[in-house]
Amino acid sequence: MASDPTPADTLNRPATRTDREAIIRGRGLTVGFGENLILENLDIDVYRGEVLGVVGGSGTGKSVLLRTIIGLNAKRAGTVEVFGENLDEASPAERNRIGRRWGVLFQQGALFSSLTVAQNVAIPMREHLDLPASLTDELARLKIELVGLPADAAEKYPSELSGGMIKRASLARALALDPDIVFLDEPTAGLDPIGAADFDALIQNLRDTLGLTVFMVTHDLDSLIGITDRIAVLGNKKVLVDGTFRELKTVDHPWVDAYFNGERAERLKIE
Repeated sequence: MASDPTPADTLNRPATRTDREAIIRGRGLTVGFGENLILENLDIDVYRGEVLGVVGGSGTGKSVLLRTIIGLNAKRAGTVEVFGENLDEASPAERNRIGRRWGVLFQQGALFSSLTVAQNVAIPMREHLDLPASLTDELARLKIELVGLPADAAEKYPSELSGGMIKRASLARALALDPDIVFLDEPTAGLDPIGAADFDALIQNLRDTLGLTVFMVTHDLDSLIGITDRIAVLGNKKVLVDGTFRELKTVDHPWVDAYFNGERAERLKIE
């Protein structure tokens, strides 16, 4: 039997917007581990060309949602459509084709420690593209340059990089196949304020120059304020509400109000 609605249930699900193309559409997503449900009947849309920030308290399933959309977590119910295609109904070949159109930056970078930066960036190209080794190496170095790393970073190993350089190297690998969508899991976590601001500027510049759609899990208010077009707030196992930063400042919900109108937000002088 369904439980009675709570105030969180009654906020609103993502609005239906007919003037924009939903490049990702999740409906009724339910994900759990053992007896613990993390997401339940969650709906979400991501529109072409936007930077969507996904926020929520600890344990609300932000990274679980990202990993569910890209197929790393099994669903108990619901559907995910990407580029208008239901991933559950896609053939292996179609699923592979769709997967080549997105890139992922995981929270800890997930670089292979035994490979150089250039070798890490080249992995997707070697797996999916039939290119001469020399051209693959050249393209890997171009991606490394694209994310603002110095040329000599290509021959370094992850252990020789700073935290900010690891993030950029991981982003270069995410961009290896010229994706339409980039998934970012806490991209500025662990960076100092200057490094985080530089990384935010890089994401915004890449979105604008490459026409990317960005799905960004973050808790960083500076990132939310600086580069997102829209924010989806997770809680109570679903999307509580979505909107711009300014719109979310007016939402009557305890967590949303505390987050978007709290002391830190006030210090940032957001109007």
